[in-house]
Amino acid sequence: MNDKELALEIARALDDKRALDLIALDVRHLTVICDYMVIASGRNANNVHAMADAVDDRMAELGLELRRSEGMSEAKWVVMDYGRILVHLFNQEERRFYHLERLWDDGTNRLDLSFLESDPAPAVK
Repeated sequence: MNDKELALEIARALDDKRALDLIALDVRHLTVICDYMVIASGRNANNVHAMADAVDDRMAELGLELRRSEGMSEAKWVVMDYGRILVHLFNQEERRFYHLERLWDDGTNRLDLSFLESDPAPAVK
């Protein structure tokens, strides 16, 4: 499975846990820190923890090991590092405050998340 497909699997795992404002971005042309970012919000700390666990379980099934994570204790902003893919999970307040996607969404680099009930914005195919 290539990195784009892995990012989409992460997005599916998050969608299964009812993530809010879910987006996946191809950031290869914007940074060297990773190739893809997946960003989502949870309803509360328990939801954010459940989303993080779901992502880690799915990636383990696919043989991708979590390199590092930060923020799990408070679950306000959790960052999960899978090498070429970074996952950012926020509570809603932190997501609004940091608005991380404004830094990485250039209007052309969203991955197609057509499996969502309502796609939040035009996607890159």
